[in-house]
Amino acid sequence: QVQLVESGGGLVQAGGSLRLSCSTSGRIVSLTSMGWYRQAPGKQRELVATIPGGGSPNYADSVKGRFTISRDNAKNTLYLQMNSLKPEDTGVYYCNVQTMSFLAGRLYDYWGQGTQVTVSS
Repeated sequence: QVQLVESGGGLVQAGGSLRLSCSTSGRIVSLTSMGWYRQAPGKQRELVATIPGGGSPNYADSVKGRFTISRDNAKNTLYLQMNSLKPEDTGVYYCNVQTMSFLAGRLYDYWGQGTQVTVSS
């Protein structure tokens, strides 16, 4: 079973920076992608950034040029460096791992518990 644990959230002033970490454990087979999503109060969860299993990172337009997603395979950890934070970046940030089961013919999504990011104006 894949388990994800996020850390690094907190309260920061607008213009500040935070780095989120997502520690993964368990056996990850047939990785499709890893990524970060966020959910603001009263809104749906939205994609922030993803790294496909064998491709280049993808970013939401709202965070391009400010956020950077990266992986450290040796540490089994996913990161999200967030710079020039804005109040609209406030929300709960979730780590996601997606895998493919060729036997079952479907994708599986694994989620962390989330970490709160609050950006004050």
